[in-house]
Amino acid sequence: MAEELRRARTENIRQATEITALKAQLSRAQGPGITDLVAETTRLRAERDAVEAEAAARAERAEAELREALSGEQRRFEELSRLVRETEAQSTHARHRLEELRLTVVRTEEEAMLQEAGIYEYRHPLADAVAYKSELATVRDRAKDLAKREGGAVLAATDWQVNGSVTAGRKMVRDFSKLLLRAYNAEADNAVRGMRPHRLESMVDRLEKSRQTIARLGTTMHIRISDPYHLLRVRELELTADYLAKQEEEREQRRELRERQREEERLQKELERERARLEKERRHWASALERLLASGSEDPAAVEELRAKLAEVEESTAAVNAREANARAGYVYVISNIGAFGGDIVKIGMTRRLEPMDRVNELGDASVPFKFDVHALIFSEDAMGLERRLHEEFEDRRVNRVNPRREFFRVRPTEVREALKRVAGQHLLEFREDVEAPEWRASGTGTTVSHP
Repeated sequence: MAEELRRARTENIRQATEITALKAQLSRAQGPGITDLVAETTRLRAERDAVEAEAAARAERAEAELREALSGEQRRFEELSRLVRETEAQSTHARHRLEELRLTVVRTEEEAMLQEAGIYEYRHPLADAVAYKSELATVRDRAKDLAKREGGAVLAATDWQVNGSVTAGRKMVRDFSKLLLRAYNAEADNAVRGMRPHRLESMVDRLEKSRQTIARLGTTMHIRISDPYHLLRVRELELTADYLAKQEEEREQRRELRERQREEERLQKELERERARLEKERRHWASALERLLASGSEDPAAVEELRAKLAEVEESTAAVNAREANARAGYVYVISNIGAFGGDIVKIGMTRRLEPMDRVNELGDASVPFKFDVHALIFSEDAMGLERRLHEEFEDRRVNRVNPRREFFRVRPTEVREALKRVAGQHLLEFREDVEAPEWRASGTGTTVSHP
């Protein structure tokens, strides 16, 4: 286009030059050829005007095309700017959402750890799992009743028409309402089936998003899940989580009860065996004393010795009966397992068994790689109280801070010895600081360890 303008200007200059030359000739000639010169001049001027008009028209068309192209580019730029702004807004929202999800993940992990430890915050505290099961049945019955009633579970338009027919429109609305309600219920049922107590928040959030999606898809017909029905399904999820947590809590309680019962049964068997042994020994010494007296022996030392034996046996029998009657009497043990837990962790517990090492050996069964080493065994008429005082002494050093049933503490045996001197008093007869750990050393994984 610029080239055409340049050629047009060159042509104008040429024609102007010719006109000037003609004018010069006209002024010199002053003769009969003047008319021809004027005509030629007029023709040249007309040609010049035509060329200029054509060039101007072309220039205008080119300018219009350029303006249109510029307008299109500007529109594209504005569209790209809008997309950039939307992308930035979405990115900001995504970052915020990611931060919320990270916080949710942390909270969920904490709740999961607490749930594993048997600690759970109930949304609807009830007495036991049976009560939760009954309440769940009530909630589900109420949800079924709402689903059966028109406008109970699903709300929708009532004036929808199909080809001018209100009846056909209502049928279409009912069909779509049933379809969307089935989708919502399928999401709710899946949440109930896959429920874990620590996943409750995410399950409720997923159900709420499903409800929002249904409302968006049903916008044309104003189809949406009603608030009462949604709240019932959310309550069902909460009760399901509570029910599962209560079941686990009751299972844990039953496990503890069975363990206590087994411990009591073992204690009773030990007491019975010890009483039977003492009774057999008593009969033996009583028979010996009776024979000695019947023989008319005049050895007072022998008679006194047999009577002392009988008194000793009767004293032991009384002690056994006292142990059986006193549920708080027993042994407090301080043990460690350097091969399993290292040299700075001890377990402080108690047992009512007559032979406390039986309990220690049970703790060192197949659940740990090596047997426990004993630092102290302290008999006390109030073993439960002594154990509690030691636990309170090292409460801030407890390894498992959420489950007090785990009696491991991150302390050195020397520290336990000093605490025992304060709280056990005369009960502390012997305390071993160094551990033998024969299995650990024989396995080639340990070296000599002496606690400071």
